[in-house]
Amino acid sequence: MIFEKLREEIGKKIIGLNEIIRDLFLSFICEGHILLEGVPGLAKTTLAKTFSQCIGLSFSRIQGTPDLIPSDITGGEIYDINLGKFKYIPGPVFSNILLVDEINRMSPKTQAALLEAMEENSVSVGGKTYLLPKPFMVIATQNPIEFEGVNPLPTAQLDRFMIKSNIKYLSEEDELKVLILKTGNSEDGNINTIVDKNTLQKIFKEVNNIHTSRPILKYIRDIIVHTRRDRRIVLGASTRAGVQLLKIAKGSAYLEGRKYVIPDDVKNNVLKVLSHRIVLDYEIEESAEDVLRDILDKVEVPKGDFRYD
Repeated sequence: MIFEKLREEIGKKIIGLNEIIRDLFLSFICEGHILLEGVPGLAKTTLAKTFSQCIGLSFSRIQGTPDLIPSDITGGEIYDINLGKFKYIPGPVFSNILLVDEINRMSPKTQAALLEAMEENSVSVGGKTYLLPKPFMVIATQNPIEFEGVNPLPTAQLDRFMIKSNIKYLSEEDELKVLILKTGNSEDGNINTIVDKNTLQKIFKEVNNIHTSRPILKYIRDIIVHTRRDRRIVLGASTRAGVQLLKIAKGSAYLEGRKYVIPDDVKNNVLKVLSHRIVLDYEIEESAEDVLRDILDKVEVPKGDFRYD
C-alpha cells in the first residue's frame, strides 16, 4: 500500500512520528490542510519537506514573523523597464506543499492573505486572480500559546485546517534512535519518490468515492449538533466542520482498505477535526478534547451493515 511505502521512506529521516505522518497523508488525500502544534526542534520542517519529496511535489517554506507582509507570501508586481509595464512575480505560495512555520507569529493582515489561498486555491494581486497549482496543501506549525510573542489564530483561520495534530516529545527509545541516526551518514540518504501525479489523482478520486451510508451521515450530524447544544461550548462546530469530518472519515476508510465508512472512521478522528474548531466557556476547566470525548459517549453509535444505504 502506498501509505506503508510513504511511512517507510519518511522513516529514513524521521523517527517516531508515525501518527503525525498518518495525519499528514490523511489530510493530503482528503485535499485539506493541517496544523501541527509543538515546541521548536521536533522535526516539523524536515517532515514536511521529506513528505513532499516522497510524493514528488514542489515544496516551499515561509517563516512566520510579525513583520511578514502579504506579498512575502503571494508575490507582487514589479516594474519591468524592458517591457515598460508591471510584471507579476509569484511568491512561495505557488507550490504544491507550502510549509508555514510559526503561523501564529504572523500579523492578522498576512494571515488573511494566506486564508484566501487556503480557501480559494488562488491569490489576488493587483486586481487579478492567479490560480495555485493542484494539488495544494498548507502544512502550518504553531508554538503552544504560552510561548512569548504568540497570538491565538482567529476562529475563521482555524476552521480552514482540516486537522490539528499535536507533536509531542519522542520516547526515550526514539530519542536514542535519532542520536544514532545523526552519528552516521543516514541523514544524507536519498528520498525516493513513491508515487506520481496520475496516481495521486486516482487516489483523490477513490477517496471521494468511498461509500457513506445514511446512518453514518446521521452520526456525523448528531456529533456536530451536540457541540452546539452543550452548555460548556460557546461556539459549536460549523457546517464546514461536519463536511471536513465526513471527508476525513472517507480518507480513514481508504487507509484501512475499505470502500465504505464505519463509525470508527468518524469516532477516531473527531478530536483531530473538531478540537480546534469549538470554543469553550472561559469558566470551564476541561479541555476541548475532554468535552468532545464526553459528547462521543452521549451520541448513539449506529449499528448494522454500512456497505449499503
